[in-house]
Amino acid sequence: MADTTLSLGKTNLDFFAQTLIELAENDRDILICTSDSRGSGRVTPFAEKFPQQIVEIGIAEQNLVGVSAGLSSMGKKVFTISPACFLTARSLEQIKNDVAYSDHPVKIIGISAGVSYGALGTTHHSLHDFAVMQAINNIDIVAPADNFETQKVIQAAINHPRPLYIRFGKKAMPHLHNVETYFEIGKAIQLTPNQDSYDVVFIAIGETVAPAFLASQDLVSEGLKCCVLSVHSLRPFDELAVRQAVEKSKVVITVEEHSINGGLGSRVASFLMQAGINRPFKIVGIPDEHTVTGSQGEIFKHYGISPQGLAKTATQLLEQR
Repeated sequence: MADTTLSLGKTNLDFFAQTLIELAENDRDILICTSDSRGSGRVTPFAEKFPQQIVEIGIAEQNLVGVSAGLSSMGKKVFTISPACFLTARSLEQIKNDVAYSDHPVKIIGISAGVSYGALGTTHHSLHDFAVMQAINNIDIVAPADNFETQKVIQAAINHPRPLYIRFGKKAMPHLHNVETYFEIGKAIQLTPNQDSYDVVFIAIGETVAPAFLASQDLVSEGLKCCVLSVHSLRPFDELAVRQAVEKSKVVITVEEHSINGGLGSRVASFLMQAGINRPFKIVGIPDEHTVTGSQGEIFKHYGISPQGLAKTATQLLEQR
């Protein structure tokens, strides 16, 4: 196995809060609305610096989204912060009607997403948010992989013309990009060198991009050719980048911290099937079962979302061709 390491940065949430403070220095229309989440959302420093630009709604997620939509309708640039598991379940009707249907460009920030809450269990896991958000018209969906993607999506979100859902986990993330990397909402980023063909293509989103990249490095050390796509945007979805990578591949693996139903894997599979592109294909995520209890790392390892698990899945898929 390759001795591959990645330098560690901050949590994406910390970088989100830092970027928002920098932007708010010159933009008094930026507002944060929270549901008792300023601490867990890392925005206490923002509140201390801009006390007139934060609205505390309390633990009332439906009101949170309704108030955010109203403020957005008056021209404010609203960032709505709450745990993803509650924000996209309790207030789904308000997201659908007050934000998306009413076309208010609220930035809905789902924090501690996926299995970030670890041993708190299924009540606090958000494994449904990609699915429900993709089923709602007129809301874009982004899950940054590292601090770079986080900074760029927040900078782009300020003047993004549509409603936007941004998903964050809790742990410190490794640096995957250099500062010269081009970022655009809706455009996937290839982390590996472009080649004429690949043995394995990993298509990953959010905090699962790092283990997919490390798995690819292990496989490269064994003589395989790999491609890793960071598909940070589920909507708009970069069909061109996915097509170009998959058409040069032997096998395709999607990776996500979400149910295997209705997330990135389902989106990629639907696109490939309708485009007539056929490759051995595997969705790696949380299966349709009661999720095991443990830390995020333990849950990832159990379901094969670790570098070792993904490398093993790739090897098995190649052997089954």
